Amino acid sequence: MSENDPQTAPVDSVDASVDQGAVAREAAACAREKPLVGCGNEPISIWVIAACGFVVLIAGAILGSGGRLFSYGELIRANYARATAPGADKSGPEPKAALDAYMARGAKIYSAKCNGCHGPDAKGDGANYPSLVGSAWSTGETERFAMIILNGLTGPTSTGKAYGAGMVSQAAGLTAEDLAGVMTYVRNNFGNEVGDVITTEMAQAAMDTSAARDNAGMQMTKEELDANHVKPLPGEPLDPAALVDPITLVKVAGAAPAAAAPAAPES
Repeated sequence: MSENDPQTAPVDSVDASVDQGAVAREAAACAREKPLVGCGNEPISIWVIAACGFVVLIAGAILGSGGRLFSYGELIRANYARATAPGADKSGPEPKAALDAYMARGAKIYSAKCNGCHGPDAKGDGANYPSLVGSAWSTGETERFAMIILNGLTGPTSTGKAYGAGMVSQAAGLTAEDLAGVMTYVRNNFGNEVGDVITTEMAQAAMDTSAARDNAGMQMTKEELDANHVKPLPGEPLDPAALVDPITLVKVAGAAPAAAAPAAPES
């Protein structure tokens, strides 16, 4: 075979007619072009990666703060009641006289926690459960009454009579609003006519005092009540006719008191 035969020419032979510079330039241009990729195999944009990283940072901050970053309790002040926007239709429950609103809450708590022992008329049974009607402790000093509800009672009552194993604590699941409501309800129902409102502020003070007892969780005795709790609960008195939100029991700012507080319902 001849060396001029293309099939037998040496592999390192170069055609002198080809412009080697042009070939190099075309190769460099091809290298600069972005490679073609198949559909779905495109690289992820740097902006997508940055956005995902930002979300991860925010999520980490929320978890690190124990979920408090967007907590309602952190963003809204205590006892906040949103006013109606100017020109907007009024929404939400109508304000009620404080005595009515607190007693409505108290009636529900009494039915759930007290009715089973003291009865729907609060007269007890005379043998195992005492009457709350005209009771010196129910209608007397408010801190003493609150301590009995929160801690229970063992031994003699205000009449000197003891009732079986006594009363167990009713504090489980009880909020300050619940305690304020049931105390107001008992003091102004069943023939009791004290005429006052035990506010949520007073009820919270009672719960704080109860929690600070040396023997917290143990039933109260007449001796401990007489020694430490024959006094009114601290807190600003609330006009029974003042208007409050019936749900939160928060006084409605700027609202005039009701013309007259309705009579307490009899059971």
